[in-house]
Amino acid sequence: MNSVTVRAPSSTANLGPGFDVFGLALDAFYDEVQLTKQKHGISIITDDSIPVSPRKNTTGLVVEYMKKKFRIKSGVQIRIKKGVPAGFGMGSSAASAAATAVAFNKLFSLGLDGNTLVECAGVGELASAGSIHYDNVSASVLGGFIIVRTKPLDVIKILPPSDLRLVVAVPKITVPKKKTQVSRSVVPKHIPLSDSVVNLANASSIVAGFVRKDSELIGKSIQDVIIEPARAHLIPGFYQVKKNSLKAGALGVTISGAGPSVISFATKKSNLKKIADAMKKGFANKRIDSQIVICKPSNGAKTI
Repeated sequence: MNSVTVRAPSSTANLGPGFDVFGLALDAFYDEVQLTKQKHGISIITDDSIPVSPRKNTTGLVVEYMKKKFRIKSGVQIRIKKGVPAGFGMGSSAASAAATAVAFNKLFSLGLDGNTLVECAGVGELASAGSIHYDNVSASVLGGFIIVRTKPLDVIKILPPSDLRLVVAVPKITVPKKKTQVSRSVVPKHIPLSDSVVNLANASSIVAGFVRKDSELIGKSIQDVIIEPARAHLIPGFYQVKKNSLKAGALGVTISGAGPSVISFATKKSNLKKIADAMKKGFANKRIDSQIVICKPSNGAKTI
């Protein structure tokens, strides 16, 4: 085998109160990464406007790390086709990293387990976020709903309810180049114990909702009193979008990952078009156009 192509899904992280712990793979956007053996070094080919220096590219960092970790002498050519919008809280860098880790594992027949694949993919987040975190990459690698425990890394996957539906609004605004660092910089360093208790209760209820396959419980537990209020000002029209969506029948609404996308939780019985239109109008109130995607949870990265 000289070449492997893998497709990995977009994802949403945090789900409100699960900051840096929860992730959910979304059947909304996909990245495609093809790895091909070559004689020496690491080279990157892409038609997208992303860095092609391996040290500055998510996929390059993952390949470099895996080559060293598993003592692979062969060179690797990386071909990237971006489908996940970059910098909009949909796990764009994570999708590329996940696809790369899964493709590398297949190309060199390493037989790695899920935790190891996530660990390797997590290294790629250094390129975009400046730090390693595993919520998005775990979802993109494994699919479904994931809970990340660290020290040691232990990723728990739960299959989502079959009737869970998501409506994602991606505002057409210019995001800063280091958007993830900006959005992380506003996260409060100290929080009241009472707020921590509220978020812990909601996060626990989300887990219970996924275990019980109860989409309504999940949606109603998407409430965050710590991170969302700190980041809301970075998203023009956020509170209007949220208010409109809840009024249209969404069960819960929050910032998707570090934003600026906003995600609504619903079921297949919800009037999803009404929720989508309401979210679009929320951004339009601030004269911002948006792309609306209605989707289901997704499976993880797959060879194509």
